[in-house]
Amino acid sequence: MSEKSKVYFADFRCPSWRENLPQKLARLMMTAGFGDVDMEGKYVAIKMHFGELGNMAFLRPNYAKVVADLCKEQGGMPFLTDCNTLYPGSRKNALEHLDCANLNGFNTTTTGCQIIIGDGLRGTDEVEVPVVNGEYCKTALIGHAIMDADIFNGSAKSGCLMSLKMAQADIGMGCGSRAGKMQQHASGKPAINTEVCRGCRRCAKECGSDAITYVNKKAVIDYDKCKGCGRCIGACSFD
Repeated sequence: MSEKSKVYFADFRCPSWRENLPQKLARLMMTAGFGDVDMEGKYVAIKMHFGELGNMAFLRPNYAKVVADLCKEQGGMPFLTDCNTLYPGSRKNALEHLDCANLNGFNTTTTGCQIIIGDGLRGTDEVEVPVVNGEYCKTALIGHAIMDADIFNGSAKSGCLMSLKMAQADIGMGCGSRAGKMQQHASGKPAINTEVCRGCRRCAKECGSDAITYVNKKAVIDYDKCKGCGRCIGACSFD
């Protein structure tokens, strides 16, 4: 029977006369064992979500700086990283991804470290990694820069794993190259219920693969083009 992991967390209550939120984050990380990880002279990948343009649902750069500063205090060489998205938007290639990160406030001054897009310019710089005891995926295509790092998000051969983002997909999906993301989506594809389809074309406008056309005012999906990302499902107002 495997031992349960210890999970440390803190709320956002922060008496201003005692410590601010970045200081509270640093204290939380050190309490969780971040200071016990040997980082001396090692590359440390800090997985981030830089946010789409116009989206506010991402951690602010000052929190990334806390993590980067702690890594440097322990002799590590940190960098912020994320892989390109499968869907269209402002993070689908490294150049637009870096521009997006910068416009959302992530740069060397605000974070204290460099930014490297994990799967390269076009999202094709990847490493095939075996998934030990994987039930659905036996291997995963992971961004090369992430695999080149000695330490990932504070996790070495021993030590702790720090995850500051409130989404399960941040690490599992986020570290995958574009092809890796496609593999993860491949087992599930959306389908059209023609009885309730209104022919509004909202799903086609949302599709980044031009996989949806219309026949007799009903949506039809070309599964040779469909990547299974599910954006059309979120766009549909009629189930």
